[in-house]
This record gives sequence, C-alpha cells and structure tokens, in this order.
Amino acid sequence: MTGRAKSAEEQVNEDLLDQLSLYGRRARGAVERVAPGLSFAEYSLLGQVSTTGAARAHDLARVFGLDKSTVSRQLAGLVRRGLVERDEARCVHVTPEGARLLRATRAELLGLLGERVADWTLEERRSFATLMRRYNAAEDEGDDGETRSAGRGSGD
Repeated sequence: MTGRAKSAEEQVNEDLLDQLSLYGRRARGAVERVAPGLSFAEYSLLGQVSTTGAARAHDLARVFGLDKSTVSRQLAGLVRRGLVERDEARCVHVTPEGARLLRATRAELLGLLGERVADWTLEERRSFATLMRRYNAAEDEGDDGETRSAGRGSGD
C-alpha cells in the first residue's frame, strides 16, 4: 500500500516536531545531569515561580497547560525538598536554597548551550532566539477550551 506524498509544509512540520522533541529530551537530560534529583518539569516550575515572585498551583497549571493536580504534586515535592515554601494564601515562593539551585543549574545550562552554539554567529543566535520566542508566545487553546499564551518561566 502506498501513501500520498507529503507536502513540503508537512515535511517541514515533521522536521520541526522531530527537532523540538530532540531538544526536549536533551534539555531534560541536561537538567537531570546538572541537578540530580531535579526533573525538567520541577526546574521549569521553580523558574516560573522565581520569575513571578509567587504563584498558585492553578496559575502555574494554566501557564504550562497542565492539570492542576499534576502541578500540585510537583510543587509538593519542591516543598518537601525545601526549594519552595507556601504562604498563608497558598502561594508558593522560592526559598534561598531553591534560588541557589536555580542559579547554579541555569549557569550550567547556559554553559552547555554556549558550547552547542559556539560556532554560530551572534546574528544566527538572535534569529534563533527570535523564532523560539515567537513559537513560545503563540496562543494555545487548552483542553478546557480556554485560550492562553505560553509561559516564559526559567528561560529554558
């Protein structure tokens, strides 16, 4: 059985999907190597909370397009490890230990990124950052039908 030929647009979109998937796997692996015991999801949450100063689980769930129970479970792990703490309003804040881990992890990840793009021109880096910013800012309709913009947490 033969399938129809893929259009140029389909081929490019498949390549983009493959490249984004590969980036995701590499990013997860890099965080876990740099900060053993900290998952990429936890690193992302920690970064978003640090960026906003304080957040509630439902707000983080909306930003990341996740179920609130998933975010609550991940936050509970960060609380247990002393990386975030909850206030009386149930908002989470990054602790000094969480901020230290976030800074150290981010510095290591920036070093790894710098190595990977060392032979790129500054203009190529700017173009890539612009395209990624545009991609990440695209509005996305969640499972609940609510339109939202992608979050800009830890700079990943």
